[in-house]
Amino acid sequence: MLIAAYIRISSLRCINKIKNFMPFSTVPDPDLPELERNHNFNFDLAVIGGGSGGLACAKEAVKFGAKVVVYDFVHPSPQNTTWGLGGTCLNVGCIPKKLMHSASIYGEVIEDAKRYGWATENKKHDWATLVENVQAHIKSQNWKLKIDLREKNVQYYNEYATFVDKNTIKSVNRRGQERTVTADKFVLAMGGRPNYPNIPGARDYAITSDDVFSLKYPPGKTLCVGASYISLECAGFLTGLGYDTTVMVRSILLRGFDRDCAEAVGRYMEDTGTRFLRPATVKNIECVKQPTDTTAPELKVFYELDGKEECEIFNTVLFAIGRTPLTDKINPEAIGLKYEKNGKVPVNDREQTNVPHVYAIGDIIDAPELTPLAIQVGRLLARRLYAGSSLLMDYVNVPTTVFTPLEYGSVGMSEATAIKKFGEDDIEVWHARHTPTEHTVRESPDLDKHNYVKLICVRSQKDKVVGFHYLGPNAGEITGGFAMGLIMGATKSDFDRLVGIHPTSSEVFTTLKITKRSGESIDVESC
Repeated sequence: MLIAAYIRISSLRCINKIKNFMPFSTVPDPDLPELERNHNFNFDLAVIGGGSGGLACAKEAVKFGAKVVVYDFVHPSPQNTTWGLGGTCLNVGCIPKKLMHSASIYGEVIEDAKRYGWATENKKHDWATLVENVQAHIKSQNWKLKIDLREKNVQYYNEYATFVDKNTIKSVNRRGQERTVTADKFVLAMGGRPNYPNIPGARDYAITSDDVFSLKYPPGKTLCVGASYISLECAGFLTGLGYDTTVMVRSILLRGFDRDCAEAVGRYMEDTGTRFLRPATVKNIECVKQPTDTTAPELKVFYELDGKEECEIFNTVLFAIGRTPLTDKINPEAIGLKYEKNGKVPVNDREQTNVPHVYAIGDIIDAPELTPLAIQVGRLLARRLYAGSSLLMDYVNVPTTVFTPLEYGSVGMSEATAIKKFGEDDIEVWHARHTPTEHTVRESPDLDKHNYVKLICVRSQKDKVVGFHYLGPNAGEITGGFAMGLIMGATKSDFDRLVGIHPTSSEVFTTLKITKRSGESIDVESC
């Protein structure tokens, strides 16, 4: 409660700062040439979408003298959830997800602490406290972003923007008031929203990741529909917080990721209390009891499991079955913008669309849907447009982490992708199972059988590492560090030459001795 109060006070200070702030002109950098303009439009650049990529692009562009406007507007979800500036990551994605994942990990630590001599009785989690503090943090960041734009002299409109013609945008605010502006260039960074299945009751009673992080009542018995990382991450932290959680999967887990690692994530979740239904699909949802401000509803879910019709009561149904870009919502036909049926916008290696002065970044293009990637792409694009840079984004070897209970970090290719590209005979897989030292005295040491590392190498290229995979604690920190090695073209011998830090999980990558083709045991011996 004290944390939430402090953040609210900070937010009020931010509000006052915005009200009292007088606009100023950006002082030109004397080391940069003055931006030359060959147009009479209101702005040099208009960015549609106030998420990570769009904001990064806008703030980078003003550094080089560009006059920039950013549009951001969030339509409520079917359950009437909305949020502020900052896009999916800050409001309903990476940030609240990591905080709730951390909350569930703290629950595990409390249990493990008993074995370390700590008295930890009466472990109980309060959903309302978690949501209050998570939302307070998010709102404070929303205001900081507004201040940042103001101080950098980026014009921000909390308005819904659509194209009128190739250089004109019409925007509408919440009160229905319209505004029309013109711009020389445009960056599309609208992101996407979660999909709902076309079945009875889905939009009426189910939620998505748009809603779960601000849910007023404890979710209770929850059904997470989908095998995506979003579904598994939500199911993971809900199980960790003590809720009866089921994951409904149509086919495979974590499509596009390494199969060994993806299935290990699923097995770990099953071993720690998450129930899986597969292969299964939801057919219908009916409301038996309406929710209140403090209690979840009762929902009757009809589904097909392995060809048989089933029915079960849940309190919350969360769909995580993919996302759709908001491309068709900006009147793309007005400028002749081409986009795919799934909403993705085709771009060249410069993020340029078929309309030469219109660019697209982030989740609306065919690239990994990752916040740091969108930020980097946005910055590089701004530098090419206004600073004379020619540096392009390298979409290979982008690290990522899935924050499931057993965290999964990866860089580069999966084993299947590497075999498809180089051939099975030219691939060498080095792998091992490991036990973090801090887990050696835990109450359930058998859970560490799922901790796993894998390096995928190309034999004909001096064992160049083209795939890095890690299952275990602190996956993001470990994967982020090793990613540099893959970017620099590291080989297996480079990993062997590296001296690991002892005793850590990361050092396992420096002592890998077993290949997959050998069939030998992959259990790592203790020092």
